[in-house]
Order: sequence, then structure tokens, then C-alpha cells
Amino acid sequence: METHYPFTLPPLPYAYDALLPELDERTMQFHHDKHFAAYVDNLNKLLADCPEAQSWPLERLIQDWPRLPEDIRQGVRNNAGGVYNHDLYFNTLHPTPVTSPGPALQGAIDRDFGGLQELKAAMRTAALGQFGSGWAWLVSDKNGRLSVHKTPNQDSPLPLLPLLGCDVWEHAYYLPYQNRRGDYFEAWWRLIDWPQITKRYEERTASQTRYPNP
Repeated sequence: METHYPFTLPPLPYAYDALLPELDERTMQFHHDKHFAAYVDNLNKLLADCPEAQSWPLERLIQDWPRLPEDIRQGVRNNAGGVYNHDLYFNTLHPTPVTSPGPALQGAIDRDFGGLQELKAAMRTAALGQFGSGWAWLVSDKNGRLSVHKTPNQDSPLPLLPLLGCDVWEHAYYLPYQNRRGDYFEAWWRLIDWPQITKRYEERTASQTRYPNP
């Protein structure tokens, strides 16, 4: 993903049918090629006439949107979040077999939740408890402490560091699961790329360089 405008849609990091049977090919095509692409296109359109923000990194657009011109600020908030959230979502899924967290992340999970099953329960509660569209997140603070949050719409948990996000917008699961969000969550959990998330945790907590909270 580009660091600033103009943004382009990154390719799906696996085949459209790679996540079967948990997520079907048609869902992946619509989710990535239509919904994710629309956030990228809309964000570029909003920034096209705002040169002062074209050099802003994506994380700054997400956090500093109140400082943008009034006519684009809400659109940038929504679409920058959509770009960031979906980029993370697709890059933290992996075809089965199921993986497990590495030692550093597993240690943090044990410390802050009591174990992986307890983390799963907390994530499930957040995902199923999000009214309407939104996300459930596993995040790290600057000291490596983990917590679970939920956000509405395309809001991001930044400046906390998102490690993992469960998309509970209906477009993420409605074709195969209809209104069974709980079944979708269980399928999504089996697809988590724990080695990738462990790497992200280690890199993010090793470096304290982040865009500050406005």
C-alpha cells in the first residue's frame, strides 16, 4: 500500500478461492474488487483537490481528518479508514491449515487475556456485540499490552496499533452466512495468519515511531 496519495488497490494476497470453505470466491471478489476498491477510489477523489493533504500518510489521514476542509473531512474519515482496515484484513488471513501465534505474541496473549481461547471469546463478544456495521480489533499499545476493541463503520482504533481486525460489515459474510455473524466469526478465526500477526506485533512494538494522536 502506498504511503500517501494517490493510493492504489493492492492485489489480493492469495487466490479468490484460497479461503474455501470458510470464505467463498464470490464473497472475496466482491469484498476486495468492489468494496475495498471503492474506498481507494473515493479517497483519491476526495484528495485530488486537496493538495495540502496529498503528502499525508494514511495513518495521519485517519487521525487528523478533523483538520481537513469541512467539505471532505467526513468522507476522508470514512474512506481512509476503509482503505486501512481492509488492507489489514486481507493481509492477516491465510488459507488453512490453522496456524498459531509465535512465542512473543503468545506470551502477550497469555499475560493479557489468560490464553488464546480467552482472546477468542473476547473477540467474539466484540464482533457479535457491534451493532450494525463495524469491526472487532485486537490491538497493542506502545508498550506491547494487548486489548480488544470494537469500532463502528470504518473507524480505526489508531493510535492504538491494530494487529487483527474482524470485519463485521455484512458484505464480508452475507453471501455464505446470511445473518449468522457468529458462524462467520468462527470461520474467520480459522483463517487468521498468526505468524504474520506475530511479525506485526514484534515489528510494531520494537519501533516506537508512530504518528502521534492529534
